[in-house]
Amino acid sequence: MKKVMLKTSLGVAVALASSQLFASGFALNEQSVSSMGTGFAGRSSSAEDASTVYGNPAGMSRLKRQQVTVGGAAVIAKTDISGPGSNLGGETDGDMVPVVGVPMGYYVKPIDDHWTVGFGVYVPFGLVTDYGSDDAARFWGKKSHVEVVTFQPTVSYAFNDKVSIGFGPTFNRIKGELGSNLINPVTPGRNDGEVKIKGDDTAVGYNIGLMVQATDRTRIGLTYHSMVDYKLEGKTKVNTPLIGPFSGSKFDASLKIKTPESVDLSVTHELDDQWTLYAGSTWTRWSRLKDITVQNDVPRPLIGSAFQTISEEQNWHDTWAHAVGASYKVNKEWVLRTGFTVDQSPTNNQDRSPRIPTGDRKIFSLGAGWSPSEDMTIDVAYSYLWEEDTKVNQVSATKGAYRAKYENSAHGVGASLTYRF
Repeated sequence: MKKVMLKTSLGVAVALASSQLFASGFALNEQSVSSMGTGFAGRSSSAEDASTVYGNPAGMSRLKRQQVTVGGAAVIAKTDISGPGSNLGGETDGDMVPVVGVPMGYYVKPIDDHWTVGFGVYVPFGLVTDYGSDDAARFWGKKSHVEVVTFQPTVSYAFNDKVSIGFGPTFNRIKGELGSNLINPVTPGRNDGEVKIKGDDTAVGYNIGLMVQATDRTRIGLTYHSMVDYKLEGKTKVNTPLIGPFSGSKFDASLKIKTPESVDLSVTHELDDQWTLYAGSTWTRWSRLKDITVQNDVPRPLIGSAFQTISEEQNWHDTWAHAVGASYKVNKEWVLRTGFTVDQSPTNNQDRSPRIPTGDRKIFSLGAGWSPSEDMTIDVAYSYLWEEDTKVNQVSATKGAYRAKYENSAHGVGASLTYRF
């Protein structure tokens, strides 16, 4: 199964991410709308609302009232594809990423002057691409989905009014699907077969954070999100283009994959009573993803066949993302935000595939918060992402050749409601 995409379900299935989502690889940033407005600069040092459960669990100690934050983001992606495409023919269509939504929800309750507890439900990773049945990329990745949803009970402890720590175990549910067409050797490019792989797993990780009020106007935050080790188990279904021993076969399948750990360091500085500045950097260990290999439990007579092991090279590398932002408090009710982010892609020119055809990206963000009362705040945010042009150049004895240039961009919008009681 390839490192591919994700969708998530929060009680019901919510189609969710795209290769143009606002973080590298298949990570998502959309866990907080207030942070989205500043380009996620200051995410681990701000603690604006209950979404700090994800951004930095130590920040819960700054929230002096019980509160709930719920919200979501939508992503509208656009991809222009050019180039020769496949030597087996087919369309070169950029409409392979649907409009998607990313939900989030958090709760925080102070216990006393030192202890605070909280809970979060959010989506840390997600991707989806879906090429048409006649697309030139169908032999390399017709359809790819990955869904992850995380539940995080959390506790924080304030040593004093300067230093606090926070910790939360994460319970992560992942579901994945991968599909590719099989070439018909008699009529290549027509009457294709197909391989579909589905699997799921639940695994445990953790988030831990530290927040320090360095001066009266400056806070520093450090958050570590752990690696999560999955073993997806499911089925591989094969429909070959010609009648044979594999036609209509279904095998038990397993896939081991690790979502990477990351470290987020950020600073929030209150310049005066109106202006606040933010800066942050995030390191993600994408180099864990060398390949994606599916092991199929094929019947004994078919051991050694091409379907026993299905593998795709990835060879991703570690990445850095850097962001700066600012907010301006217009009055007691309104705050305006903006931010700018640069984010590296973990892919390389040799192994990049149509499943995740992404490059380094830049993101410009705007946001606003409206507090009609001390009990309620409504946050909104908008982001525009554009990537450097990237090329996919794949050649295989069994799939033919696929060459294309991708020009990716996306619009993101988000809204959340925080209620304090």
